[in-house]
Amino acid sequence: MPELLAVLSISAATGLRLALPLLLIGLFSGEQLWSQVPILAHIPQVCVVTVLVIWSLLELTISKDRINRRFLQSAELFMSPFVGTIAGVAIARLANISDSWLLVLLAVTGGALALVLQMVQVGWLYRFNSPPIWMMFVEDALCIFLVFFAFDAPQQGGLIALFLLWLAIRSSVVWRQWQKNKENK
Repeated sequence: MPELLAVLSISAATGLRLALPLLLIGLFSGEQLWSQVPILAHIPQVCVVTVLVIWSLLELTISKDRINRRFLQSAELFMSPFVGTIAGVAIARLANISDSWLLVLLAVTGGALALVLQMVQVGWLYRFNSPPIWMMFVEDALCIFLVFFAFDAPQQGGLIALFLLWLAIRSSVVWRQWQKNKENK
């Protein structure tokens, strides 16, 4: 059960930001670096580190500008299920899960959660035009905390991820109600 909560935590982090959780997974995994991360284990580490650092810096800086944020989140929307899957499998492997059916289940769960959270972010962006700047900093901090929790406190990280999923579902209900009210006018 803690492994599932750790996967939920890391997948929620990839639903908020894509490159930053992968970068932190590599840094926290010790001397193994990205050896447990699917796809990234087959790419030279210098290239992986360079791309993830640049992408993380772009995520942390571009996300504060409304126009650039739209472009960034639209691109990340398509990549989020793959990154969520990769991060979920990496955490599962680091937790020594070797059952292939369980790895597949955790990978699908991780990818789906990352996609849902990324879709909600895109919805918020287009619905409210641009969230306040303080919310962007909260997202950055929450992403980092979720990665820490995936490694050190999976129960707390999993609960936060489930809370974020609840917020995503609640947001979709509110948007649907808003759309119905708009159509009735």
